[in-house]
Amino acid sequence: MAIRPLQDRVLVKPLDSEEKTAGGIIIPDTAQEKPQEGKIIATGPGKKTEDGTVVPLDVKKGDRVLFGKWSGTEVQIDGEDMMIMNESDIMGIIR
Repeated sequence: MAIRPLQDRVLVKPLDSEEKTAGGIIIPDTAQEKPQEGKIIATGPGKKTEDGTVVPLDVKKGDRVLFGKWSGTEVQIDGEDMMIMNESDIMGIIR
C-alpha cells in the first residue's frame, strides 16, 4: 500500500531501540522505552500559508530524525509499525 502524508505531515518508521545495556544486561520488550529515533519514509508537500503558497519541508525521504517521546500517531501499514507526525514534532536530523 502506498501512502502520501498531507500538508506538513511525515511518515516515520521508528528505529528499534537497544535490547542490551552497555553493561550487557538484556532488556525485555515490556521494559524498553519507546523509540525516539526514526527514518522518514514519506513526506507531504509542505504547509500552506494564508496566501496559498506552499512552504516546503526541511526533512526529506530517507532522513534519520529525532522526535519527542509522545509525538505522532502510531499506525500499522502493511504489517509494519509506523508513525505519522507533523514536521514540527521532529527535533532534529541525524547526519
